[in-house]
Amino acid sequence: MFLIYGGGELILEGYSDASFQSDDDDAKSQSGFVFKLNGGVVAWKSSKQDTTADSTTKVEYIAASEAAKEAVWMKNYIQELGVVPSIAKPVVIICDNNGAIA
Repeated sequence: MFLIYGGGELILEGYSDASFQSDDDDAKSQSGFVFKLNGGVVAWKSSKQDTTADSTTKVEYIAASEAAKEAVWMKNYIQELGVVPSIAKPVVIICDNNGAIA
């Protein structure tokens, strides 16, 4: 059984975000991501970061890095399923911190 959104090319896109030192007890930050495949949500995660960072840029970079790892895994998984030969377009990950993507 396969879940297919539409009949055209598959487009995988992601969004990542983080909140700087959101836990007052241990000063750790919260980060997360969500991925959509042709407009439908297929993966998400929200968790406390393992490290204690000292700037918003660092926590946003960590969140974007985790999202990028997930994007690589998802793209490979979709290709391995054999539903489509490949996802031709690169996976776009939207991040709201210019310093983290510079």
